[in-house]
This record gives sequence, C-alpha cells and structure tokens, in this order.
Amino acid sequence: MNIYVGNLPWEIQEEELRKSFEEFGQVASATIIKDKFTNKPRGFGFVEMPEKEEALAAIKALNGKELKGRPMKVNEAKPKTEGGGNRERDRFGGGNRW
Repeated sequence: MNIYVGNLPWEIQEEELRKSFEEFGQVASATIIKDKFTNKPRGFGFVEMPEKEEALAAIKALNGKELKGRPMKVNEAKPKTEGGGNRERDRFGGGNRW
C-alpha cells in the first residue's frame, strides 16, 4: 500500500521516515519528495508497505503524531490524476486563453 506522509520537518531524512513506519511492519520504500530545481524537501513524501494490514495500522497510529515537532498527516495515497495539474483551475476552465 502506498502511504502519503505530509507536514514533514524539512530536515528529516528518508531513513528516519522509514524507521517511523518499520515499527508497524515491512517497509518497501520511503521517499521524501524534493523540488526539482532547488533539490530541497517539499515537506511531504511516500512510504510503500507491502502488507495492507500493517499499512493501515501505521496510518492509524502515525496520523497526527509529532515527528521532530511537527504533526504528520498520514493517509492512503491517492493515485496521481492524468496530467497532474491544478484541479480547481481545470474544473473551472482556467489557464491561458490567448
């Protein structure tokens, strides 16, 4: 199961994120998303856990738990929408018109 982890402290390393979730079971991967231009963390990441029951237990236990002084937002990751983009802008037909 792919898990979204938000509101991460800027200084956290992927290994620290992995260890937080390993308390609940096997972790296949832990990734912190970085800005493609500055290579600085964007404050969120993803953890992949192969066992759904373990992943659900981790989500329940870690959502709202503080990590280095910041309460994490933990939930099941939603699939990326086709083309990414801004849903509000797309919904209301925004964007360049010229």
